[in-house]
Amino acid sequence: MNIKSLLLGSAAALAAVSGAHAADAIVAAEPEPMEYVRVCDAFGTGYFYIPGTETCLKIGGYVRTQINYDEVPGPAADWDARTRGYLTFAAKNDTEYGTLSGYINLQADDNADTFLDGAWINIAGFDVGYFYNWWDDMGLSGETDVSAGNLSNAIRYTYDGGSFKAGIAAEEVTGNNTNDDVGVSGYVAGSIGGVTADLVASYDFDAEAFAVKGRLVAAIGPGALGVLAVYADDPNFFWSVSEWSVAAEYKIQATDKFFITPAAQYFGDFAFVDGNDAWKVGVTAGYQITEGLRTLATVNYLDVDNVADGEWTGFLRLQRDF
Repeated sequence: MNIKSLLLGSAAALAAVSGAHAADAIVAAEPEPMEYVRVCDAFGTGYFYIPGTETCLKIGGYVRTQINYDEVPGPAADWDARTRGYLTFAAKNDTEYGTLSGYINLQADDNADTFLDGAWINIAGFDVGYFYNWWDDMGLSGETDVSAGNLSNAIRYTYDGGSFKAGIAAEEVTGNNTNDDVGVSGYVAGSIGGVTADLVASYDFDAEAFAVKGRLVAAIGPGALGVLAVYADDPNFFWSVSEWSVAAEYKIQATDKFFITPAAQYFGDFAFVDGNDAWKVGVTAGYQITEGLRTLATVNYLDVDNVADGEWTGFLRLQRDF
Protein backbone atom coordinates (compact mmCIF):
# COMPACT_ATOMS: atom_id res chain seq x y z
CA MET A 1 0.00 0.00 0.00
CA ASN A 2 1.42 3.34 -0.97
CA ILE A 3 1.10 6.62 0.88
CA LYS A 4 -1.64 7.93 -1.44
CA SER A 5 -3.90 4.94 -0.81
CA LEU A 6 -3.36 5.22 2.96
CA LEU A 7 -4.38 8.88 3.01
CA LEU A 8 -7.49 8.27 0.92
CA GLY A 9 -8.57 5.40 3.16
CA SER A 10 -8.08 7.45 6.33
CA ALA A 11 -10.13 10.33 4.88
CA ALA A 12 -13.01 7.97 4.00
CA ALA A 13 -12.99 6.47 7.50
CA LEU A 14 -13.03 9.91 9.11
CA ALA A 15 -15.99 10.99 6.94
CA ALA A 16 -17.91 7.86 7.89
CA VAL A 17 -17.33 8.46 11.61
CA SER A 18 -18.31 12.13 11.31
CA GLY A 19 -21.55 11.21 9.48
CA ALA A 20 -22.46 8.64 12.10
CA HIS A 21 -22.27 11.22 14.89
CA ALA A 22 -23.84 14.18 13.08
CA ALA A 23 -27.05 13.73 15.09
CA ASP A 24 -25.12 14.33 18.30
CA ALA A 25 -24.19 17.89 17.35
CA ILE A 26 -25.28 20.70 19.74
CA VAL A 27 -28.69 22.06 18.68
CA ALA A 28 -30.21 25.24 20.16
CA ALA A 29 -33.30 24.45 22.31
CA GLU A 30 -36.59 25.72 20.99
CA PRO A 31 -38.06 28.58 23.08
CA GLU A 32 -40.99 27.79 25.33
CA PRO A 33 -44.25 28.87 23.70
CA MET A 34 -45.56 32.14 25.18
CA GLU A 35 -49.16 32.25 26.38
CA TYR A 36 -50.53 35.68 25.58
CA VAL A 37 -53.52 37.12 27.42
CA ARG A 38 -56.62 36.12 25.49
CA VAL A 39 -59.79 38.17 25.29
CA CYS A 40 -62.85 36.46 26.76
CA ASP A 41 -66.08 37.61 25.14
CA ALA A 42 -68.37 35.00 26.70
CA PHE A 43 -69.45 37.30 29.58
CA GLY A 44 -69.37 40.74 27.96
CA THR A 45 -66.69 43.31 27.29
CA GLY A 46 -63.60 43.79 29.41
CA TYR A 47 -62.98 40.15 30.35
CA PHE A 48 -59.77 38.22 29.65
CA TYR A 49 -58.70 34.66 30.41
CA ILE A 50 -56.45 34.16 33.43
CA PRO A 51 -53.40 32.45 31.81
CA GLY A 52 -53.50 28.68 32.17
CA THR A 53 -57.19 28.58 33.14
CA GLU A 54 -60.65 28.82 31.62
CA THR A 55 -61.64 31.52 34.12
CA CYS A 56 -62.38 35.00 32.79
CA LEU A 57 -61.44 38.07 34.83
CA LYS A 58 -62.58 41.68 34.58
CA ILE A 59 -60.98 44.58 36.47
CA GLY A 60 -62.75 47.92 36.76
CA GLY A 61 -63.33 50.80 39.11
CA TYR A 62 -62.98 54.56 39.37
CA VAL A 63 -60.93 57.44 40.74
CA ARG A 64 -63.07 60.18 42.30
CA THR A 65 -62.35 63.62 43.71
CA GLN A 66 -65.12 65.77 45.14
CA ILE A 67 -65.70 68.85 47.26
CA ASN A 68 -68.44 68.43 49.88
CA TYR A 69 -70.50 71.18 51.46
CA ASP A 70 -72.40 70.67 54.72
CA GLU A 71 -73.88 73.64 56.57
CA VAL A 72 -73.36 72.23 60.05
CA PRO A 73 -73.39 74.44 63.14
CA GLY A 74 -70.20 74.84 65.14
CA PRO A 75 -66.51 75.46 64.41
CA ALA A 76 -66.16 72.67 61.82
CA ALA A 77 -65.45 73.78 58.25
CA ASP A 78 -68.41 73.74 55.87
CA TRP A 79 -66.21 72.74 52.89
CA ASP A 80 -64.30 69.47 52.72
CA ALA A 81 -62.35 67.88 49.83
CA ARG A 82 -62.28 64.09 49.47
CA THR A 83 -60.61 61.62 47.08
CA ARG A 84 -61.45 57.95 46.62
CA GLY A 85 -60.07 55.01 44.68
CA TYR A 86 -62.33 52.05 43.95
CA LEU A 87 -61.47 48.66 42.40
CA THR A 88 -63.81 45.89 41.29
CA PHE A 89 -62.82 42.34 40.34
CA ALA A 90 -65.20 39.89 38.67
CA ALA A 91 -64.20 36.29 37.85
CA LYS A 92 -66.46 33.99 35.80
CA ASN A 93 -66.39 30.54 34.24
CA ASP A 94 -68.95 28.06 32.96
CA THR A 95 -69.88 24.98 35.01
CA GLU A 96 -72.48 22.22 34.85
CA TYR A 97 -74.58 24.40 37.22
CA GLY A 98 -74.33 27.52 35.08
CA THR A 99 -71.96 30.46 35.36
CA LEU A 100 -69.83 30.53 38.53
CA SER A 101 -68.99 34.12 39.50
CA GLY A 102 -66.89 35.72 42.21
CA TYR A 103 -66.78 39.43 43.04
CA ILE A 104 -64.45 41.60 45.15
CA ASN A 105 -64.88 45.36 45.71
CA LEU A 106 -62.17 47.41 47.41
CA GLN A 107 -62.56 51.05 48.48
CA ALA A 108 -59.82 53.40 49.64
CA ASP A 109 -60.54 56.94 50.85
CA ASP A 110 -57.96 59.59 51.58
CA ASN A 111 -59.06 59.78 55.21
CA ALA A 112 -59.36 56.04 55.92
CA ASP A 113 -57.69 52.70 55.28
CA THR A 114 -58.65 50.48 52.38
CA PHE A 115 -61.65 48.34 53.25
CA LEU A 116 -63.74 45.57 51.75
CA ASP A 117 -66.90 46.92 50.13
CA GLY A 118 -68.22 43.53 49.12
CA ALA A 119 -66.99 40.00 48.36
CA TRP A 120 -69.36 37.25 47.31
CA ILE A 121 -69.97 34.15 45.20
CA ASN A 122 -72.82 33.76 42.71
CA ILE A 123 -73.99 30.51 41.12
CA ALA A 124 -77.35 29.16 39.94
CA GLY A 125 -79.20 32.23 41.26
CA PHE A 126 -77.59 32.12 44.74
CA ASP A 127 -75.46 34.91 46.23
CA VAL A 128 -73.35 33.99 49.27
CA GLY A 129 -70.92 36.31 51.04
CA TYR A 130 -70.64 39.97 51.97
CA PHE A 131 -72.77 42.29 49.81
CA TYR A 132 -75.35 45.10 49.81
CA ASN A 133 -78.99 44.12 50.22
CA TRP A 134 -81.98 44.90 48.01
CA TRP A 135 -82.71 48.08 49.98
CA ASP A 136 -79.54 49.59 48.55
CA ASP A 137 -80.49 48.56 45.01
CA MET A 138 -83.88 50.30 45.27
CA GLY A 139 -82.88 53.95 45.50
CA LEU A 140 -83.71 56.70 43.03
CA SER A 141 -81.14 57.87 40.50
CA GLY A 142 -80.41 61.31 42.00
CA GLU A 143 -78.58 62.32 45.16
CA THR A 144 -81.53 63.76 47.10
CA ASP A 145 -83.48 60.76 48.38
CA VAL A 146 -82.59 58.82 51.51
CA SER A 147 -83.43 55.18 50.81
CA ALA A 148 -81.09 53.15 53.07
CA GLY A 149 -79.17 49.98 52.26
CA ASN A 150 -76.74 47.86 54.23
CA LEU A 151 -73.66 45.74 53.66
CA SER A 152 -73.68 42.43 55.54
CA ASN A 153 -72.92 38.74 55.37
CA ALA A 154 -75.90 37.09 53.72
CA ILE A 155 -77.27 34.35 51.53
CA ARG A 156 -80.03 34.96 49.01
CA TYR A 157 -81.68 33.37 46.03
CA THR A 158 -83.05 35.34 43.08
CA TYR A 159 -85.21 33.92 40.33
CA ASP A 160 -84.63 35.96 37.17
CA GLY A 161 -87.28 35.48 34.51
CA GLY A 162 -86.29 38.54 32.50
CA SER A 163 -89.31 40.80 32.94
CA PHE A 164 -90.05 39.26 36.35
CA LYS A 165 -87.77 38.67 39.34
CA ALA A 166 -88.38 37.26 42.80
CA GLY A 167 -86.07 36.39 45.66
CA ILE A 168 -85.60 35.60 49.33
CA ALA A 169 -82.64 36.45 51.58
CA ALA A 170 -81.30 35.84 55.08
CA GLU A 171 -78.68 38.23 56.39
CA GLU A 172 -76.72 39.01 59.53
CA VAL A 173 -78.07 42.15 61.20
CA THR A 174 -75.94 44.19 63.61
CA GLY A 175 -76.00 47.45 65.51
CA ASN A 176 -79.58 47.52 66.80
CA ASN A 177 -79.36 46.02 70.29
CA THR A 178 -76.59 44.19 72.11
CA ASN A 179 -76.90 40.92 70.18
CA ASP A 180 -76.27 40.07 66.58
CA ASP A 181 -79.20 38.34 64.95
CA VAL A 182 -80.80 37.50 61.64
CA GLY A 183 -82.98 39.43 59.23
CA VAL A 184 -85.02 38.02 56.36
CA SER A 185 -86.23 39.74 53.19
CA GLY A 186 -88.51 38.96 50.29
CA TYR A 187 -88.23 40.71 46.93
CA VAL A 188 -90.32 40.96 43.76
CA ALA A 189 -89.78 43.08 40.64
CA GLY A 190 -91.33 43.38 37.23
CA SER A 191 -91.19 45.51 34.11
CA ILE A 192 -93.50 46.09 31.19
CA GLY A 193 -93.03 48.63 28.45
CA GLY A 194 -91.23 51.60 29.98
CA VAL A 195 -92.39 50.92 33.55
CA THR A 196 -90.39 49.05 36.22
CA ALA A 197 -91.63 48.32 39.74
CA ASP A 198 -90.04 46.52 42.68
CA LEU A 199 -90.95 45.78 46.30
CA VAL A 200 -88.92 44.52 49.27
CA ALA A 201 -90.25 43.50 52.70
CA SER A 202 -87.88 42.72 55.57
CA TYR A 203 -88.06 41.58 59.20
CA ASP A 204 -85.32 42.20 61.77
CA PHE A 205 -85.46 39.50 64.47
CA ASP A 206 -83.03 41.46 66.68
CA ALA A 207 -85.16 44.63 66.75
CA GLU A 208 -88.40 42.63 66.33
CA ALA A 209 -89.51 45.11 63.69
CA PHE A 210 -90.38 45.02 60.01
CA ALA A 211 -89.92 47.43 57.12
CA VAL A 212 -91.25 47.57 53.57
CA LYS A 213 -90.19 49.61 50.56
CA GLY A 214 -91.63 50.02 47.08
CA ARG A 215 -90.36 51.83 44.01
CA LEU A 216 -91.72 52.62 40.55
CA VAL A 217 -89.83 54.13 37.60
CA ALA A 218 -91.59 55.07 34.36
CA ALA A 219 -90.24 56.57 31.14
CA ILE A 220 -92.23 59.75 30.49
CA GLY A 221 -91.42 62.35 27.87
CA PRO A 222 -87.72 63.28 27.71
CA GLY A 223 -86.86 61.51 30.97
CA ALA A 224 -87.97 59.13 33.70
CA LEU A 225 -90.25 59.63 36.71
CA GLY A 226 -89.26 57.75 39.86
CA VAL A 227 -91.26 57.40 43.09
CA LEU A 228 -90.66 55.38 46.24
CA ALA A 229 -92.36 54.80 49.59
CA VAL A 230 -91.05 53.32 52.86
CA TYR A 231 -92.71 52.21 56.10
CA ALA A 232 -91.32 50.68 59.32
CA ASP A 233 -93.09 49.99 62.60
CA ASP A 234 -89.88 50.61 64.64
CA PRO A 235 -86.23 51.46 63.93
CA ASN A 236 -84.42 48.41 62.60
CA PHE A 237 -81.46 47.25 60.54
CA PHE A 238 -83.22 47.89 57.24
CA TRP A 239 -84.77 51.34 57.92
CA SER A 240 -84.24 53.68 60.87
CA VAL A 241 -84.77 57.17 59.42
CA SER A 242 -88.49 57.70 60.01
CA GLU A 243 -91.72 55.79 60.49
CA TRP A 244 -92.68 56.44 56.87
CA SER A 245 -91.41 58.36 53.88
CA VAL A 246 -92.29 59.14 50.26
CA ALA A 247 -89.96 60.50 47.57
CA ALA A 248 -90.18 61.48 43.91
CA GLU A 249 -87.83 62.66 41.19
CA TYR A 250 -87.85 63.36 37.46
CA LYS A 251 -84.62 62.69 35.58
CA ILE A 252 -84.48 64.85 32.47
CA GLN A 253 -82.01 63.61 29.85
CA ALA A 254 -81.46 67.00 28.22
CA THR A 255 -78.77 65.76 25.80
CA ASP A 256 -76.79 62.57 25.26
CA LYS A 257 -74.24 63.85 27.77
CA PHE A 258 -76.20 66.06 30.18
CA PHE A 259 -79.00 65.25 32.63
CA ILE A 260 -80.70 67.12 35.46
CA THR A 261 -82.83 65.59 38.23
CA PRO A 262 -85.03 67.63 40.60
CA ALA A 263 -86.31 65.60 43.56
CA ALA A 264 -88.17 65.84 46.88
CA GLN A 265 -88.80 63.61 49.88
CA TYR A 266 -91.10 63.81 52.93
CA PHE A 267 -90.47 62.01 56.25
CA GLY A 268 -93.27 61.23 58.71
CA ASP A 269 -92.26 60.94 62.37
CA PHE A 270 -88.63 61.71 61.57
CA ALA A 271 -86.22 59.77 63.84
CA PHE A 272 -89.37 57.91 65.01
CA VAL A 273 -90.47 60.89 67.11
CA ASP A 274 -94.26 61.31 66.97
CA GLY A 275 -95.29 64.45 65.13
CA ASN A 276 -91.70 65.33 64.20
CA ASP A 277 -91.86 65.50 60.40
CA ALA A 278 -89.23 66.59 57.89
CA TRP A 279 -88.89 67.35 54.19
CA LYS A 280 -86.02 67.53 51.73
CA VAL A 281 -85.69 69.03 48.25
CA GLY A 282 -82.76 69.13 45.88
CA VAL A 283 -81.42 68.89 42.37
CA THR A 284 -78.69 66.73 40.83
CA ALA A 285 -76.97 67.36 37.50
CA GLY A 286 -74.42 65.30 35.62
CA TYR A 287 -72.32 65.72 32.48
CA GLN A 288 -70.28 63.14 30.55
CA ILE A 289 -67.18 65.13 29.65
CA THR A 290 -65.63 62.40 27.51
CA GLU A 291 -65.39 58.63 27.49
CA GLY A 292 -64.47 57.54 31.02
CA LEU A 293 -64.64 61.02 32.55
CA ARG A 294 -67.76 62.60 34.05
CA THR A 295 -68.82 65.19 36.57
CA LEU A 296 -71.73 65.25 39.01
CA ALA A 297 -73.09 68.01 41.25
CA THR A 298 -75.95 68.17 43.74
CA VAL A 299 -77.53 70.75 46.07
CA ASN A 300 -80.07 69.72 48.75
CA TYR A 301 -82.02 71.39 51.55
CA LEU A 302 -83.36 69.51 54.62
CA ASP A 303 -85.90 70.99 57.07
CA VAL A 304 -86.81 69.15 60.27
CA ASP A 305 -89.61 70.13 62.67
CA ASN A 306 -88.45 71.56 66.00
CA VAL A 307 -85.06 72.50 64.51
CA ALA A 308 -84.49 76.23 64.20
CA ASP A 309 -82.72 76.27 60.83
CA GLY A 310 -82.71 74.03 57.81
CA GLU A 311 -79.51 72.47 56.48
CA TRP A 312 -77.91 72.90 53.05
CA THR A 313 -75.70 70.11 51.71
CA GLY A 314 -74.12 69.29 48.37
CA PHE A 315 -71.02 68.27 46.46
CA LEU A 316 -69.15 68.76 43.19
CA ARG A 317 -67.55 65.57 41.83
CA LEU A 318 -65.08 64.65 39.09
CA GLN A 319 -64.82 60.92 38.36
CA ARG A 320 -62.70 58.84 36.01
CA ASP A 321 -64.32 55.42 35.37
CA PHE A 322 -62.47 52.44 33.92
